[in-house]
Amino acid sequence: MDSFCANLFKPTSYRFLVKNVAHYLLFVILASSYLHTTKLCVGDGLPSGVRSSSCIEEERRALLSFKGDVTDRSGRLSSWVGQDCCRWKGISCNNRTGHVARMDLRNPKYDHGFYGETSLGGKINPSLLILKNLRYLDLSGNYFYGRQIPNFFGKLQSLRYLNLSYNSFVGEIPPSLGNLSNLNYLDLSTNNVDDLSSKNLNWLSHLSSLKYLNLGGVNLSSTGVSWLHDVTMLPSLLELHLSDCQIQNLPHSQLPSVNFTSRLSVLDISDNHINSSFPSWFFNLTNLKRLDASSNLFGPFPVEFANLKSLEDLDLSGNFLGDNRSFGQIPKVIGTLCSLRILDLRGNSFNGSLENFLNGFSNGTSYRLGLLENLKELDLSLNHFFGSIPQSISNLSSLEKLDISDNNFNGSIPESLGQLSQLVHLDLSENSLEGNLNEAHFRTLTKLESFAVCSKYGFMTGSLIFNMAHDWVPPFQLNSIDIADCRVGPAFGVWLQSQTELTEVTLRNTSISDFIPEEWFLKISFQLTWLDLSNNQIRGKLPFHMTSPSLENIDLSRNQFEGPLPHWSSDAAKYLDLQSNLFSGPIPSNSDQLLPKLWELYLSDNHLNGSLPPSLCNMSSLNTLMLRSNHLSGEFPRAWSLWPYLQIVDVSDNNLSGNFSSSMGVPSLLMVLDLSKNNFGGQIPSSLFQNCSELWSIDLGGNRFTGSIPLQTGSNVSSELHRLRLRSNSLSGHIPNRLCSLQYLHIIDLGHNNFSGTIPKCLYNLTALAYRNYSRYGFENYLETASLTLKGQELAYNTTLDLVKSIDFSSNNLEGEIPDEVSSLIGLGTLNLSRNQLTGNIPSKIGNMQLLETLDLSHNHLSGHIPQSLSSLTLLAHLNLSFNNLSGRIPSGNQLQTLNDSSIYEGNPSLCGVPLSTVCPGDGPDDGDHNDDDNDENGKFGIVVSAVLGFIIGFWSVCGTLVMKKSWRYAYFRFFDDIKEKAALAIALRVARWQRRT
Repeated sequence: MDSFCANLFKPTSYRFLVKNVAHYLLFVILASSYLHTTKLCVGDGLPSGVRSSSCIEEERRALLSFKGDVTDRSGRLSSWVGQDCCRWKGISCNNRTGHVARMDLRNPKYDHGFYGETSLGGKINPSLLILKNLRYLDLSGNYFYGRQIPNFFGKLQSLRYLNLSYNSFVGEIPPSLGNLSNLNYLDLSTNNVDDLSSKNLNWLSHLSSLKYLNLGGVNLSSTGVSWLHDVTMLPSLLELHLSDCQIQNLPHSQLPSVNFTSRLSVLDISDNHINSSFPSWFFNLTNLKRLDASSNLFGPFPVEFANLKSLEDLDLSGNFLGDNRSFGQIPKVIGTLCSLRILDLRGNSFNGSLENFLNGFSNGTSYRLGLLENLKELDLSLNHFFGSIPQSISNLSSLEKLDISDNNFNGSIPESLGQLSQLVHLDLSENSLEGNLNEAHFRTLTKLESFAVCSKYGFMTGSLIFNMAHDWVPPFQLNSIDIADCRVGPAFGVWLQSQTELTEVTLRNTSISDFIPEEWFLKISFQLTWLDLSNNQIRGKLPFHMTSPSLENIDLSRNQFEGPLPHWSSDAAKYLDLQSNLFSGPIPSNSDQLLPKLWELYLSDNHLNGSLPPSLCNMSSLNTLMLRSNHLSGEFPRAWSLWPYLQIVDVSDNNLSGNFSSSMGVPSLLMVLDLSKNNFGGQIPSSLFQNCSELWSIDLGGNRFTGSIPLQTGSNVSSELHRLRLRSNSLSGHIPNRLCSLQYLHIIDLGHNNFSGTIPKCLYNLTALAYRNYSRYGFENYLETASLTLKGQELAYNTTLDLVKSIDFSSNNLEGEIPDEVSSLIGLGTLNLSRNQLTGNIPSKIGNMQLLETLDLSHNHLSGHIPQSLSSLTLLAHLNLSFNNLSGRIPSGNQLQTLNDSSIYEGNPSLCGVPLSTVCPGDGPDDGDHNDDDNDENGKFGIVVSAVLGFIIGFWSVCGTLVMKKSWRYAYFRFFDDIKEKAALAIALRVARWQRRT
């Protein structure tokens, strides 16, 4: 021992020991540092697989109580079994103590208001209070509709993170949340505006650690301007999101808190319709990096924006900036924001040329300075910029997104655009650009993923022409291409077929008349989410079997595709439009399995045959069914009432048959029903008028329906009905007075039936026909077509159908007099009461119907004189009073002078006067009349000679001057264009009078 100690304290041994101890201590320090760093990075709540302690039994039971009170349709909580709750999905525990530290139960498939089956619901159990160490709670995207935010959440004192967004909570935000003094992150945003509200935000004052606050969609209108004072008391706040909070104004007083202005980096006050100028304190937010003030009414644009030097993302879209208050120009101050990466000014009223806009940025210095070399996204869409796209656009060398759509740009696209080598998204659509696009425009765009261009006014001479070499292969691979109303065809070029990563394809009205490249089409079809090849002349057959799991929109309408309908499988498809092609054969019998979520189905104007498959009724999401003008046969599905969302049905012009019954059910949301030109029979279902509260249009014309119109007094008929066409059936009974209560009705066609009784006197209650300019327009996607007899001809109306105002009761057995009340329908354009048994006089005030263009009262038993007021109908183009018992002189004047066909009045033996050959009493010739006639002839001759001489002299006087003097020539033709329409009518009337006298 002594020798050991002696050796130990020898100089060499001592140094060795010290050296080893030092190494050992260094190892201990490094190991401890590693463990401490790991804890800081990972946190106390580690995944359940990395821990040394199992969960606390009391907390396990609390979680099970929570699970018992929520609804879980998709089984997201199915792993919540067994003793170790730290291994349950969504639960994380402290790796040292075993306490539950984290609950992440956000809905993984929530998408912009669509909750899906993966959302949790039901009640939130207060058993969560047992979790006293819970630091992180995320319940976002679930569906607790109708429930308030639990007040007990304010007792979860350990919480650092609380996300209750998009849960459909309602009511007042509990002030108890202000007790969560350790909270760093709070998100209470909602997609249902007004569901959540707060009368004041005083409860925020205790959240001194809060760095992130999102109250988007919470109604703060009751807070007045006090919300700002409460928010500024949060000294740690970095991000503030108050979008769509119904904030009306921003106070202009100075902010009470310096900390707020010095730290805030993100401010979102979008969608509040704030109608005021930017307050001065706004520009003290000098650390602000992102500002979203979109969809408000700010203005004008202050120069103080130059203070916000740190801004990287500026969104002022939808503010009407650039109106008269700021003279339409984008302020040059934007050019001083040198840190700016994203600039969004879409949806304002800025104007001027793009070149002036770029010059404004440069501020008189080189383009390589300031904003232009840093800007990555520029959106100027939906403004009023004009002129050409300048060559200097290439100076935006860092640009990744350029959107100048929906402006008034014209001229050609400069090739310098192809020098923007960083460009990913390019949108030039909805302008008036023209000229050629070639390879040079895309030379260096190797990163381009999205490209859009189309004409503002549709395809026309001078539109853009894609003039690519036949074998050109672009340097990019697009994800999205949107080309419309431009000339891309006639062929599918190699450059198009080389794009094999496309997910969105629009090639609408692009003059392609080629066969569709089957290999390319099959390759991209699996990955597509959007497809629109409409309005071309594309030929060929589609592959019989196709699978597109993500494809939502399919529009191949108005082409020349042929063969059977493809068996196109897509779980995502909502819109399928194959109308106006040459498809033949039956509708696939398994449509419900191929397209289970389809909303709209358009197969009209093809050559389809066979019956309607029963599987159609299993398509529970179907909203629109368009099968017009095919060769379909068989019965209409009786189970159609099972379609819960069906609104539009058009199976007109087919060979469908079957008998309806008065008790037959119909879809309750039905708005448009067109069964015309088929072989349907039976009675009109009474539920059509009683249960369909949104019914807009009914067309059952050209069938074999019998019985009466089921419109009884007191029935709950839709007040929205605009069009009722029951023409050419075998209906009988009286025209119901209940019809008069349908104030929006502007087309009533009951012609060619067996109706009897009198014309209802209450027709004057039809508001849409009683006013000149009363009209309500129909649907955005559905273009309704109806065959109407107007001006003596049966014509098909579609785009102008909403402007037609017509009553047609022709070819029935109506009797009695024409009610005087009909004259009050001053908005009516067509009145056809022909081929009935009507008696009495024509209403004396019929001249009040100033918009009347067609009047047919023929083939009745009307008597008395033709009212003189008829001559005041200046728009009358078709008149038929034939085969009645009318008498007396035919009125003259105005428009009647041009209706000089004697067949208008034939079959009325007691009528006289022009244009009939029968002379009225007192109009016979005598000697005096002969003398007058001679004098008239002499006068006429003199007038003709004078006119000829005057014409010759005047012609050469005027035309000679016009030939010699250019400015006079322009002025003359402009004047002539202004008066030619008025002159035409005057000449027609003068000629008619002359003919009567001769």
